[in-house]
Amino acid sequence: MQIHVVKQGDSLYSIANTYGSSYQAIADANELDNPNQLVIGQSVVIPIIGQFYFVQPGDSLYSIAQKFGISYQRLAEINNIDPNTPLSVGFRLYIPELPGPTIESNAYIEPLGGSVSDTLVNAAQKNAPFLTYLAPFSYQVNRDGSLIAPPLDNFATIAANNNAALMLVVTNLEEGEFSAELGSLIVTDENVQNKLLDEVIQTAQSVGFGDVHFDLEFLPPEDKEAYNTFLRKAKKRLSEAGLLMSTALAPKTSAEQEGAWYEAHDYAAHGEIADFVVLMTYEWGYSGGPARAVSPLDQVRKVVEYALTEMPANKIMLGQNLYGYDWTLPYEPGGEYAKAVSPQQAILLARDNNVAIEYDQTAQAPFFFYTDTEGNRHEVWFEDARSIQAKFDLIKELNLRGISYWKLGLAFPQNWLLLEDNFTIKKRV
Repeated sequence: MQIHVVKQGDSLYSIANTYGSSYQAIADANELDNPNQLVIGQSVVIPIIGQFYFVQPGDSLYSIAQKFGISYQRLAEINNIDPNTPLSVGFRLYIPELPGPTIESNAYIEPLGGSVSDTLVNAAQKNAPFLTYLAPFSYQVNRDGSLIAPPLDNFATIAANNNAALMLVVTNLEEGEFSAELGSLIVTDENVQNKLLDEVIQTAQSVGFGDVHFDLEFLPPEDKEAYNTFLRKAKKRLSEAGLLMSTALAPKTSAEQEGAWYEAHDYAAHGEIADFVVLMTYEWGYSGGPARAVSPLDQVRKVVEYALTEMPANKIMLGQNLYGYDWTLPYEPGGEYAKAVSPQQAILLARDNNVAIEYDQTAQAPFFFYTDTEGNRHEVWFEDARSIQAKFDLIKELNLRGISYWKLGLAFPQNWLLLEDNFTIKKRV
């Protein structure tokens, strides 16, 4: 699989010729609605076996071979060149397809308004082949410990047909917000806990969930130990019932990190107790804040590197957004919220406003500016093939358990092409 960044003068035909692919294959793979209108700076995935590499200044056959995990002798043999001859800048090398590591993948899916939309059903059906877990979001908790189920439609059937496990997500959401008071009740009141765990196990067994996932956010800091104690109790009961248990963790970079989102999340304890954790490594750029990358790689790396000091890599699922945001400038605290956009929508915005897409090398994220018909300036940050490949490279570099997506329903076809190309997805069923 190849990633190509569109340059001035490129056409889909010229790109296809460069890589020995076809116009239609590239259009279909990237779900291009108008293949004849590409955007400068747009990344395009080329559906070929292996990839091509164009020699850069300072490259050697040895350094290129190391980069791609192949011997320089084999690379020379494949490309029919003398391994001792210096490479010229711009020379095209073919890199063969290499087997990727086996990882787990999860995707949350959030029905809104009390029903499952056709869009979500289609997203689940389309992407379940690439998932270890499908996680309907979410089962909410009444103050007596009883559960409020989300609409599930045919998610269980979709998961079963694709050998994916259902993940039962439990949250302390109340009236649309994470409730510190409800969360505290869950982790401190034994009667609430007992009823909750009884219902969780009964539901998991009757519906067919394989993992129970606790996403308790904005807990009071003083409840950190109570949360740890609750998780130990839950793990014992869930293990006895043959169920896995996982948790969601706020993106911390130290054990002492302050803030309502962070303090009650004890990385060391969760790493010890849970079968695995999901690091919520996104929302640096968020709808109510200033414009910036949603999951900048430099910040994501800091969180993962801290997590690795508290738990083994094989328990860490990297959280990844499937969306971006469109901010109206200038940003004013408490002002207009940014609009969520899919990667496909972001590219259309750039195309329709005739602006080039730029790329931040530090954040490893694409962005652009445009002016709307009313004269308002906008800044858009989103995900593309380059940014998601950077996250996949991080997973491989640090030998993480896998990746967890928030959330299905926004179109990003390149992600799934590259996920399949980079990894073998472990199935739980």
